[in-house]
Amino acid sequence: MPTFVYMTRCDGCGHCVDICPSDIMHIDTTYRRAYNIEPNMCWECYSCVKACPQNAIDVRGYADFAPLGHSVRVVRDEEKGVIAWRIKFRNGKKDMSLLAPITTKPWGTCIPQLANVAGPSQEQRNSQLLYNEPKYIRMDDGGLHTLESNGLVMKEGVYY
Repeated sequence: MPTFVYMTRCDGCGHCVDICPSDIMHIDTTYRRAYNIEPNMCWECYSCVKACPQNAIDVRGYADFAPLGHSVRVVRDEEKGVIAWRIKFRNGKKDMSLLAPITTKPWGTCIPQLANVAGPSQEQRNSQLLYNEPKYIRMDDGGLHTLESNGLVMKEGVYY
């Protein structure tokens, strides 16, 4: 469901441009309005939809849940702690509202408490590796692993 912008609602604030991870939301230099330069490359993260203070960005729904001629509105309600998806069908008579809880957690609640973990040594600080990177990519036992060191053998151009 790629995003699109209602030009009459957009005020060109640029929140969507700043938050878009795929860098496809841009501000038109002539009209000072946001637009999606490549809808096919949209990651469908809806960050721009949630960040837009004017509710100017909508999504195109897929045919499996919303038929041709529909509209999908996404509204983030911080007070209620929900994201509302409102699907309005083209006949205007049928409305479907879906509520989902906001699942983002406060900072520090998802990551294990680093206060209980020993801090990095001076050698680790001077290294180009990230904190705990050797542990998680199994480099702490003698270096970078290869397919051969993991016991795989090349046969007919494929490792088995």
